[in-house]
Amino acid sequence: MNFLVRDRPNHELFEQMAMPLFDSLYNFACWLTSDRTEAEDLVQETMVKALRGFGSFEQGTNFRAWMFRILRNTFLTSRTGLKVSSTVALEDEEEGPAVAVTNETPESILLGALDEKALQSAIEQLPIAYREVILLCEVEEMSYREIAEALSIPIGTVMSRLSRARTSLRETLSSQNRKVALR
Repeated sequence: MNFLVRDRPNHELFEQMAMPLFDSLYNFACWLTSDRTEAEDLVQETMVKALRGFGSFEQGTNFRAWMFRILRNTFLTSRTGLKVSSTVALEDEEEGPAVAVTNETPESILLGALDEKALQSAIEQLPIAYREVILLCEVEEMSYREIAEALSIPIGTVMSRLSRARTSLRETLSSQNRKVALR
């Protein structure tokens, strides 16, 4: 019983620090797994591992990077991470059109949707090492130092992977645009 009383403040502190990161962790997990159900499981397992290991977290260090590192390591050691598939999961479209007043034409809306799908597809085709760096930088808006901490790699490696990821995305998207233009 003494353990529970003493440990309670740690659980509360963990909750205060971890809950604001939940959506970001889930978003990153969705990109890594390409499956919402697996992403939910991955985030849940990450939270459990982080709570269990919270005593080893050094106050004053980057908690966000620590959490993303746990999520990444959990993913890489999971069944999904070890056999990352190259298939692209298509998300279910919402039923019915959204009603909004805009200056967009049906053509511009379609082109925007195609661009978004093309970008998502191009990101999903990246090797996992490039995908995780580009997502942490561009989607999660982490600094190079935070990415390096989260992935346990040097900052130089972050920069080179980011450069290669961006180059690969540009090449993939430009080749997709050429294919569309040829049709």
